[in-house]
Amino acid sequence: MPEPVPNFSNSVKLKYVKLGYQYLVNNFLTFLLVPIMAGLSMEVIKVGPEEILSIWNSLNFDLVQILCSSFLIIFVATVYFMSKPRSIYLVDYSCYKAPVTCRVPFSTFMEHSRLILKDNPKSVEFQMRILERSGLGEETCLPPSTHYIPPQPTMESARQEAEVVIFTVIDDLMKKTGLKPKDIDILIVNCSLFSPTPSLSAMVVNKYKLRSNIKSYNLSGMGCSAGLISIDLARDLLQVVPNSCALVVSTEIITPNYYQGAERAMLLPNCLFRMGGAAILLSNKRKDSYRAKYRLMHVVRTHKGADDKAFRCVFQQEDPQGKVGINLSKDLMVIAGEALKSNITTIGPLVLPASEQLLFLFTLIGRKIFNPKWKAYIPDFKQAFEHFCIHAGGRAVIDELQKNLQLSAEHVEASRMTLHKFGNTSSSSLWYEMNYIEAKGRMKKGDRVWQIAFGSGFKCNSAVWKCNRTIKKPTDGPWADCIDRYPVFIPEIVKL
Repeated sequence: MPEPVPNFSNSVKLKYVKLGYQYLVNNFLTFLLVPIMAGLSMEVIKVGPEEILSIWNSLNFDLVQILCSSFLIIFVATVYFMSKPRSIYLVDYSCYKAPVTCRVPFSTFMEHSRLILKDNPKSVEFQMRILERSGLGEETCLPPSTHYIPPQPTMESARQEAEVVIFTVIDDLMKKTGLKPKDIDILIVNCSLFSPTPSLSAMVVNKYKLRSNIKSYNLSGMGCSAGLISIDLARDLLQVVPNSCALVVSTEIITPNYYQGAERAMLLPNCLFRMGGAAILLSNKRKDSYRAKYRLMHVVRTHKGADDKAFRCVFQQEDPQGKVGINLSKDLMVIAGEALKSNITTIGPLVLPASEQLLFLFTLIGRKIFNPKWKAYIPDFKQAFEHFCIHAGGRAVIDELQKNLQLSAEHVEASRMTLHKFGNTSSSSLWYEMNYIEAKGRMKKGDRVWQIAFGSGFKCNSAVWKCNRTIKKPTDGPWADCIDRYPVFIPEIVKL
């Protein structure tokens, strides 16, 4: 009997074949140009200095040609540098850490739910099931007004929460960076559900006595992805305002949005959303490039609001009893997946190496021409990024993105631990995750970070940062006193 043909997949390490392919494609120009440059160098060496000198002397230049050539070179260089986008640097940022008096352990949360919803035991049981599977821990925090029975969502208490969170993170950021109020040229505050008059941005201007010519913006109603929208707005403004600094504040005020009804779809946010906020200092000043932590590479925004289901999947409304809350649709994860596909289709060509783009292109052509049933190739984004900050909107969100992007447990560790320690802090959650990676000592110079956020509307937004310098473990911040305890094991169900 002839010997059986060996199994190729077993006899060859396909992983190393793929690595070799990636190295070859990504360095194709290098492999092509090195032999050419070597050949040219050998020819120049063979010619000799006398022949080179004679060739130079045979060239005839006059003053007009030299002046015209010099002017053309200077003109082209000037146009290039003037049209080149300004580099945007993230100097530093600060995250809010609530006092221990605001902590809401599972037992406290459920006791309050039973007292507030004593006439609706099924709603209480529903909240308990959600909390058991939420991925949250025992140290998440809610504002003081929600600790009352019943909660007291007054305008005054909401303003107090906003002042405590926003002023605390700004004070901390000013202390870390040496920023003075007069140095702030642009101010952007985003808070989705609390939009008082005067605005939160005006509140900051009044507190710190900012300049009268400051460019201030207040973004509301844009959901958990508003933080990256603020970064995008700051980037656009810094492109047209030279030698400037932008202060971005991202938060969500919980006080006026704690739902006290019995509708299950509107009780979900009570179980997931918690106190939090972040302040970020951006700059386009060249002198800040040396001390900045990161440089902004790309911002990609995807909006699915033209579709009715996407528009209504996160919707603020009244229940039959007239109580206002946020209704989360059952189609939320499907819609989020579609928004993510659109977003990575746009960001892929900007960040993926040539090897991954070619594989994706060949698979796409094969499905269109040969066989539509071919399995779609999912680009390996681990080739483009070292760190991933996925919006800690809930365990299902993190699970879905880990599965779709084929990420390891370490890649989503920052997102899971942020959800466990702080809960869903809305638009500021990405900065808690970034701080977790820094606190673990994993952020090195040249590392690339992908921030992904989802928000009502429905939106999926991405930001890509490049680490400007190796970052030492911070001695302060939200993780300073507990980072040694993390990562922790999070069971699928926590029995209450």
